[in-house]
Amino acid sequence: MGNTNIEIATVGGGCFWCTEAVFAEVKGIHKVVSGYTGGKAPGRPTYREICSGLTGHAEVVQVTFDSSIISYEDILIIFMTTHDPTTLNRQGADTGTQYRSVIYFHNNEQRKKAKFVLDEMQVIYEKPIVTELSALGTFYEAEDYHQDYYKNNSEQGYCQVVINPKLAKLRKLHADKLK
Repeated sequence: MGNTNIEIATVGGGCFWCTEAVFAEVKGIHKVVSGYTGGKAPGRPTYREICSGLTGHAEVVQVTFDSSIISYEDILIIFMTTHDPTTLNRQGADTGTQYRSVIYFHNNEQRKKAKFVLDEMQVIYEKPIVTELSALGTFYEAEDYHQDYYKNNSEQGYCQVVINPKLAKLRKLHADKLK
């Protein structure tokens, strides 16, 4: 890319449609790609396989960002405040290990920063944060119809009922970080 400030963050906070929609509105974000990672099943997983909960993979997004505009820590704070990091393997009606709250670090520096943010964020939650912190393995890009899902389907019921409230929360809590 040429820009030395370009970094990648990988997070999962329930359905990747929600997480992708949130980060698509944030300044400094160049690209958000929905996908799967964290499992042990062999081969490239499909959405149907992920939904079975048997692959061990989580629905995640990879966020390509310019760290001179938004920091990795700010990305994690946005992530932690736009989903519920205190529910194990669940976000709303979406249940299963594929919907777990997780931060996949790309290097030791990200691991340290993520641990710091998780520790700092605990004070705003009554229940313990259950967000997993793991090294990134292979990232598999989700099928094309999952990419830009909210942008292409914002009138659908799921988008209206589940994603719109998350976007409203983003806009209220992080207005200074929006495009």
